[in-house]
Amino acid sequence: MTTVQVNTPGGAYPIQIEAKRLDKLGQSIPDDATAIALVSNGTVAAHYRERAAAALAATGKRVVYIELPDGEAHKDWQTLNLIFDGLLQNRLDRKAVLVALGGGVIGDMVGFAAASYMRGIRFVQVPTTLLAQVDSSVGGKTAINHPLGKNMVGAFYQPIAVEIDIDVLSTLPAREISAGLAEVIKYGLIIDADFFAWCEQNVQALRALDRQAVTYAIQRSCELKAYVVSQDERESGLRAILNFGHTFGHAIESGLGYGVWLHGEAVGCGMVQAAELSALTHGLSAESVARVRALVQAIGCPVQAPDLGEAQWLDHMQVDKKTEGGQLRFVLLPVIGKAQCEGVPSDALRQVLAKAAVPVQA
Repeated sequence: MTTVQVNTPGGAYPIQIEAKRLDKLGQSIPDDATAIALVSNGTVAAHYRERAAAALAATGKRVVYIELPDGEAHKDWQTLNLIFDGLLQNRLDRKAVLVALGGGVIGDMVGFAAASYMRGIRFVQVPTTLLAQVDSSVGGKTAINHPLGKNMVGAFYQPIAVEIDIDVLSTLPAREISAGLAEVIKYGLIIDADFFAWCEQNVQALRALDRQAVTYAIQRSCELKAYVVSQDERESGLRAILNFGHTFGHAIESGLGYGVWLHGEAVGCGMVQAAELSALTHGLSAESVARVRALVQAIGCPVQAPDLGEAQWLDHMQVDKKTEGGQLRFVLLPVIGKAQCEGVPSDALRQVLAKAAVPVQA
């Protein structure tokens, strides 16, 4: 087992990474817990509900199950209320523990519910997608979507543990693996050039879910994210670099409709656009832009942005948490392995947006 420790003002907790970790979930439940609410969706539950529930029941605590609809399109108030309904109907008190068994949507909503129910109860992240394992389950960002913007309603609220079972990745579609790898290579781009190069060298092993390669990729991604959030839990400075590619990516998701592209697919494409913008504004070399595009394509994510129309692009980008005083701010790379967040000239942004849906010349 590999353990990565996260230390923030909002809480310190371990990320446990190993095969068959699902069977040890009871180890993450505090002795004083009065009950456990296991929250998942039908897709994940078909594979892992029984194992997770059995591991939790072995603690001797009462375990209730709450099932949510599957997909980004359901990451909203209506679905969030299903969690509250289940907690209240089962009379769970403030010493109960929520367990999020699923991908980023489940993790975000369960975390938000935990932050809100009785003004805050404990919760455990059990991420079952690669993207959730390397990104959304770590760091305490919880949220739901609003029709006008992604993740615009939520809270910073840390889990008490993150339990990562690498074996669950075997049941994921290849598209979900590709989406998760987008977030993996992001860490190399923003903070660790050597890790980015390692991803280039091991991309086929990662896509094939080679156990050694995937375990290292998860561990290193969690280490890098833990470092960033320990420095800046509430995204007042450094943590903003974790949003590399996300301003473009969130606009794609909102513009096409939530769930048309997976979050990681939109981020992967958004990283290519952010690299192009970095070349225009911060001197990122053409060779580096080409490396970003090649690796995003190699992991199986889109590299050509959809044509939303300039007005719609800008409209969706305005509803971005990095926007300050109406000015759009982007995470940009002067070189691979170093990132900064700031505004850009409007003509440079328009130049990048003009390439949307226009084939890139070889």
